[in-house]
Amino acid sequence: MKIKHVINLHKGTTAFFVVALMVAYQNFGVGPWVYLALHGTYGLVWLLKDRLYPDKQWEQTLPAATGLLTFGMIGLYWVAPFLLISRGVEPPLPLVAGAIALNILGIFLHYASDAQKYFTLKYQPGLITEGFFARCRNTNYLGEILIYFSFALLAMHWLPFAIMGLFAAVVFVPNMRKKDQSLSRYPEFADYRLRSGLLLPRLFKTYRAGSQPTAGETPN
Repeated sequence: MKIKHVINLHKGTTAFFVVALMVAYQNFGVGPWVYLALHGTYGLVWLLKDRLYPDKQWEQTLPAATGLLTFGMIGLYWVAPFLLISRGVEPPLPLVAGAIALNILGIFLHYASDAQKYFTLKYQPGLITEGFFARCRNTNYLGEILIYFSFALLAMHWLPFAIMGLFAAVVFVPNMRKKDQSLSRYPEFADYRLRSGLLLPRLFKTYRAGSQPTAGETPN
C-alpha cells in the first residue's frame, strides 16, 4: 500500500468516527457538531486535494504492518473528539468562535500553498520564493498546525496539545529540515533563507553581513 492510502483512510473516516462518538455518548451539543463540521470537512477537502493536486511524498509504498502502525499513529488525532464528546464538556462560544477562525485560516494556508507549490513545480521547476512562500518556507505545515490547534482548543484538554507537540517533533520539524537540505542545492537559497522563516513568516528582512539592499529597496 502507499502512504497516501493510509492517510486518506484516516481522513475519510474521521467524520464517521465523530458521528459514532456522538451516538455512543448521546452528546449532540454545539461542541460536537462544530467539531464534526470542522474536522469532517477537513478530511473531505484532503481527499479532494489528493485527487486534484496530490503530494508526491505520499506516493511511497509501505509494508502492510508499517501501514497499520502509521494508521495507529495518525489515529492519535482522534483523541481530541473523543475527549470532547465522551466528557460531555461544552466549550464556551468565544472559544468556539476562535477555533473556527483558526481553522479557516489554517485551511486557507494549508491547501492554497500546496496548490501553489504543485502547479508552480508542474510548469516551472525550481525554488519557489513568492506568494505563500515569500516569507515562510513551510506555509502548508503552518496551516496544518493551525487546523489541529483548533481541534485541540475545542477538546479543552492538554492531551491533544501534547499529541500535536509529538507530531511536530517527530514529523513536521524533521520534514522541514529535510526540505531545507534539499533546497540548499539552489544557489539562491542562502538569500531566500535569510528573508523567510522556517515555520513562522519572517516579517522583517535579514541581510548577510556586508550586504546592502538592492537599488530601490529599503530594509523593513
